[in-house]
Amino acid sequence: MWAQHLIRLEAHPRGFHLITREIESALPELERFGVGMAHVFIRHTSASLSLNENASRDVLRDFGSWFDRAVPEDAPYWTHTLEGPDDMPAHIKAALLGSSLTIPVADGRLALGTWQGIYLCEHRDSASSREVVVTLWGEDRAA
Repeated sequence: MWAQHLIRLEAHPRGFHLITREIESALPELERFGVGMAHVFIRHTSASLSLNENASRDVLRDFGSWFDRAVPEDAPYWTHTLEGPDDMPAHIKAALLGSSLTIPVADGRLALGTWQGIYLCEHRDSASSREVVVTLWGEDRAA
């Protein structure tokens, strides 16, 4: 069994935003899967996805602090600067975190750990909406 959805996420400010519920709610057939996989892919080069702790807001603030220090804006070595000082750092951050996640599906649910959530990692100050493609494949629960 296969299913695929294009999910448009509303624009978010720079930072790390929990989107697990938005993803799950856009997958009506998820409950039909007994065992399978969900591939979550973001269609952008200045935002990324991450699977991480969903309980403490401090984790998200620490992520932001580390990434902003590790990949600074206005560094003298950036040559791709036409789209603003946050653009090239956003591409680097997105490359470090990645554009996709693969998550097991079990008994009609994403098989995430107790403290895990899917995050939109927005690396631009003034980003527009983002698009995520989710592809589900696996066996029907009734099978």
